[in-house]
Amino acid sequence: MAKTTTETVAAGRLGHTIKRAEQALIGRKTEALREFGLTVPQYAVLMLLSVSDGMSAAQLARECMVTPQTMATVLTNLEKADLVVREPSELHQKVVVNRATRAGRAVVKKADKAALRVEGALGAEFTPEERARFEDYLERAVAVLGSLD
Repeated sequence: MAKTTTETVAAGRLGHTIKRAEQALIGRKTEALREFGLTVPQYAVLMLLSVSDGMSAAQLARECMVTPQTMATVLTNLEKADLVVREPSELHQKVVVNRATRAGRAVVKKADKAALRVEGALGAEFTPEERARFEDYLERAVAVLGSLD
């Protein structure tokens, strides 16, 4: 069977393989989180807020690797669902601090178990040594790409 044009163009391109793996992981997490009414970015925000005293939208956007505009939408939707509250900062009058509500912490605790099952299934495909090497390779990729001019 002949390769498709996409397969031909993507053949041997590490970036394409990494992107396919990322999309597969996000797709599975999306399915797992659906029963909790969360998207992957919403889950990520609630995870961060569940272990912090509060964070600004800018901090959350950086940590979740999304644009400030995307984070604004995520936070608006979480606030509408009563999963986060947004309050003026006590330290900076122009900063809004986001905090997980009790309901937000409860739902992310349950959702995290589902997300961890997805990650566990992925991790189970590798021996401990393979997994350690795999994580090392990915960290090296991050370091190399971060150091490029």
